[in-house]
Amino acid sequence: MSTTAAQTPGTTAPAGATTAGPAAPTPGSTRLAPVAPGAARLEGGWWAARQRANRERAIPEGRQHLEEWGNLDNLRIAAGTREGVVRGPVFMDSDVYKWLEAAAWEHGREPSAQLLQDIREVTAVVAAAQAEDGYLDSVVQERGSAVEPGPDGDAGSRERYSHLPWSHEHYCAGHLMQAAVAVSRATGERGLLDVAVRLADHLVETFGDGPGQIRDVDGHPVVEMGLAELFRETGDRRYLDLAGWFVEARGQGLVAAHGHGPTYFSDRVRVREATTVEGHAVRAVYLAAGAADVAAETGDAELLEALRTQFAHMLATKTYLTGGLGSRWDGEAFGDPYELPSDRAYAETCAAIGGVQWAWRMLLATGDALYADALERMLYNGFAAGVSLSGDQYFYVNALQVRGGAHPDHERSVAAGRQTWFGCACCPPNVMRTLSSLDAYLATTDDEGLQLHQYAPGRVEADVPGGRLSLVVETAYPWHGSVVVRVEQAPESPVALSLRVPGWAEGAVLRRGASDEATEESVPAGAYAVARGTFTPGDVVELVLPVAPRLTRPHARVDDARGCLALERGPLVYAVEEHDLPEGVALDDVVLDPTGALEDAGTDEALDGAVRVRARGRVRGPESGASTWLPADAPAPGRDDELELVAVPYATWANRGPGPVRVWVPTA
Repeated sequence: MSTTAAQTPGTTAPAGATTAGPAAPTPGSTRLAPVAPGAARLEGGWWAARQRANRERAIPEGRQHLEEWGNLDNLRIAAGTREGVVRGPVFMDSDVYKWLEAAAWEHGREPSAQLLQDIREVTAVVAAAQAEDGYLDSVVQERGSAVEPGPDGDAGSRERYSHLPWSHEHYCAGHLMQAAVAVSRATGERGLLDVAVRLADHLVETFGDGPGQIRDVDGHPVVEMGLAELFRETGDRRYLDLAGWFVEARGQGLVAAHGHGPTYFSDRVRVREATTVEGHAVRAVYLAAGAADVAAETGDAELLEALRTQFAHMLATKTYLTGGLGSRWDGEAFGDPYELPSDRAYAETCAAIGGVQWAWRMLLATGDALYADALERMLYNGFAAGVSLSGDQYFYVNALQVRGGAHPDHERSVAAGRQTWFGCACCPPNVMRTLSSLDAYLATTDDEGLQLHQYAPGRVEADVPGGRLSLVVETAYPWHGSVVVRVEQAPESPVALSLRVPGWAEGAVLRRGASDEATEESVPAGAYAVARGTFTPGDVVELVLPVAPRLTRPHARVDDARGCLALERGPLVYAVEEHDLPEGVALDDVVLDPTGALEDAGTDEALDGAVRVRARGRVRGPESGASTWLPADAPAPGRDDELELVAVPYATWANRGPGPVRVWVPTA
């Protein structure tokens, strides 16, 4: 993991990484290995600004929200230290655990007495709520799994594990395990890890095919990732075996036995037999990420190949241009192939995070640049749009279009703008833990050298064959395409330095040496440019990526975007906001002229210096008359005026207030 292990007196911080960011597989289990904790550091640019806002505003305010909304009080009630009635959804504990993970990685990146105190205080609340046999779920302990009925109205019983499709008991457990590993690695303190181990031991004894064990799966996967990470931290093989059991148990009718349709729960087909993702989007990608952990750690090539197939089909037919996942509000679900409506896109922020987690695991397992490309698209667009530039307001849903006059009929509606918290608050702390662990996505190593996957100003150092390789990365990416890598320390033997060339970067160039004597070669997009040889301190390698604006068209089967084009620039998807149109012009009447030039249009300081893109468009309409449906030979709207269109990164939209927006713009 990327975080620096902050030492507490008398403790030793273990090495490794948590699953909120990159997983840290056991040595030799994957094609690539993450760099050691603290070895990759973001020191400026796009992501560092977001990490700073996350640290200074989001995480402190997040703790306050956990108090205000009752998450921490639920645990206190379960512990018997406070009287009252538990509040909120059944998975309230999971928000506490995600917040703990975020706080831990932030403390690891830059030690803070306040963060450490907060971590200790919240850990004490969690530990006090744990039952003697290791079970821990405050809401079920106090009110049972009946607290939040499923869509069919079946509330289940009040007993432990009696209605796992909806109780989220394992879901909360998985997030606890992830948080416990993060706290252990970032602080060296084992209090929360001891809680997680006791709970995991309880699960090992309770679930499986053995005599007296429960043969069932949780309706919301994530425990698989948590157990795999706990195995990596403790070395206890039982945790990995149980993770594998939960993966294999899917698709065998366990959810259907409770009277529910299996598709929503990713339980219709066995994981190793599935060819695509379906159902609830977050559930589906969390399950796939956990399965990737199991495949990597067990060397299960068949399972890994099935996950390759599923990921490829998801990218090809069920992923928005923004990297958003999940096209249906109904069931927060993936739709059919190419069912990607812009205005009704759900594209939950948590789904983008789950997609990042899955992509990272596939990258480690295979070394295929495809997964680093997907991770970049999801991070810069589908994920980044989910949080304001100030760091403390969130989108739960990430639509690609808002019409004029849209009514925000739900707190999740993008027409209402970003919110400070939600009644179902899975997204905000999920954003926090992802931002606090971003450094770790930058680089990996293998038997030949070091790979840079994501580009940001900072430092990377790692042990490679022959010794230590230390690098300084200088770049203004994603605004500019030059990525300069300066060598500070290198082994005396040859080593390979690999830099990812994104799939969109046709015409990229790799340069080696000082500017007056640099060698230059064209490098293919969608692969790694490899600088191989014996480096010495002061050596320079530069990757030049063409980040000029470009037009993108949809697949012909994406009905919702047919006849439209989108603007992209580098890794960023752009959007047109009505905010940037002349007064009196409605975005709903605007079309894009694809024959016009695309060019940069300066920066917008209100959007943290985002580079804008200028295109040519026209204003047509509005249509006259009261009818929505007109004869085919009805005259076109009389107005047809030229218009300059200015687009901003989709990730930054609505930071100047909500309003009409479009990613896919109809063409003239």
